[in-house]
Amino acid sequence: MPEIGDLVICTIKKILHHSIFVYLDEYDRKEGMIHISEVSPGRIRNIRDYVKEGKRVVCKVLDIKKDKGHIDLSLRRVNQSERINKNAEYKQEQKAEKLLEQMGKQLKKDISTMYKEAGFPLINRFGSLYQSFQEIVANEDALKDLQLPKETEKKLTEIIKEKIKIPEVRIEGNLIIECPASNGVEIIRETLTSAQKTKNIEIKYVSAPKYSLSVTAPDYKEAELTLKKVQENIIKKIKESQGTAEFSRAK
Repeated sequence: MPEIGDLVICTIKKILHHSIFVYLDEYDRKEGMIHISEVSPGRIRNIRDYVKEGKRVVCKVLDIKKDKGHIDLSLRRVNQSERINKNAEYKQEQKAEKLLEQMGKQLKKDISTMYKEAGFPLINRFGSLYQSFQEIVANEDALKDLQLPKETEKKLTEIIKEKIKIPEVRIEGNLIIECPASNGVEIIRETLTSAQKTKNIEIKYVSAPKYSLSVTAPDYKEAELTLKKVQENIIKKIKESQGTAEFSRAK
């Protein structure tokens, strides 16, 4: 069962005058209900103007009555950003399940066996299949403590590293550096060489006194933090040597 507040992928099953019944695609097609008041803000004259049978939608879980198996859902409380992200997440998870099924065929095991041996342990550890696959690509020891069957673990690692790529973002900026000291060129060289030892940082000479600075990371938040730390450290060291340094983001 999902939890209250979760975003879930649903397929419209039946439309009535004041309610919509749906299947929850990620939860063994359990059924849920969307009241007309949770379809869209404002007054709704015809509910079919908003939904149709067979359409896939993203809903938010409002309430769950486990004793009766009732799940109340909302369409209108899901914003566009949440809808886009949830749909992307769902597609990634479908891709991961197909890979798991592919592994099973090569091992002569059905999908239920693959979930039992690898899928469920990975989901319990990392939150989702796709997320676990990304972790395996990034970290060779990710499967170390899961005690999966050796044959399954070997095939899992082999196929995932072939099919899954770690997402990357790249951001760039420019440095203007001048150091009038007699050994200014050496100071700049040593400062930039030291900065490049930071993982995924690249610094290139453009033309005196300009240098390009770029960082590659799995997401923008990490990239921004790394870029900020590195450029601030460069500016600090140059100023300590009586030089000047300025940083600007590339357009």
